[in-house]
Amino acid sequence: MPAPRTVLLTGAAGGLGTLMRGLLPAYGYELRLFDLTPIEGERDAIAGDLADKEAVREAVRGVDAIIHLAGISLEAPFEKILRANIEGTYHLYEAAREEGVRRIVFASSNHAVGFTPRPREGDPLIPIDTPHRPDTFYGLSKCFGEDLAQLYWDLHGLETVSVRIGSCFMEPTSVRMLSVWMSPGDAARLFHAALTAPDVKHTVVYGSSANTRLWWDLSTARALGYEPQDDSEQYAEKLIAEQGELDDANPAHACLGGHFTTNPPQWPH
Repeated sequence: MPAPRTVLLTGAAGGLGTLMRGLLPAYGYELRLFDLTPIEGERDAIAGDLADKEAVREAVRGVDAIIHLAGISLEAPFEKILRANIEGTYHLYEAAREEGVRRIVFASSNHAVGFTPRPREGDPLIPIDTPHRPDTFYGLSKCFGEDLAQLYWDLHGLETVSVRIGSCFMEPTSVRMLSVWMSPGDAARLFHAALTAPDVKHTVVYGSSANTRLWWDLSTARALGYEPQDDSEQYAEKLIAEQGELDDANPAHACLGGHFTTNPPQWPH
């Protein structure tokens, strides 16, 4: 697929969106930015809400592809997740269908499969076809997004690469993150591959760097042309000295989702 020229980046004022605003233009993309928070100093930036169908339609109009990062990125009460992550993602897909956009890169999450037991030493890597096992309402919304993407491919021929992102920060901050970390540079490489690979239909990939302690199988990401360059191991000695190794007896270390599988937040009524 030829590299799209204009890409809508939703969630452009968020942590990952801010990183991608700095990295993706080097691949030749012109970014249109969309976020609830106004972004000053950018030529093509729209402040809007995913709940506003007309604002979403305006943002989508005329772009070649979409990277959808917007939404609530932490656990929250279901009503908030429903509005932003579920209904908002539906609004985006409907706008893309109506405007003839043919490719979306959807920011899914490892929390869509958070209750999957993490591999121990000697176990095979976790395959991409592992069943959905969300660990939060947030993870549940990412399961919905993946299934919505499949529906829009089957019904409308709208292609999506759903990226089950681990943790994308400048460097990992926990021992668990040593296994799921994706460097910003590798995130940009993966998004570029997802935008340009041919015939993706609906493809689900795990999003991480080539970590020594990797938990999941990156073969579907590599099939798109993704070649990760970074490894979290350079941070391992410091983090392990501070936090200790993962402990199989600790319930918070048993599954991919970490503490989200053992300590669901209690929201006030």
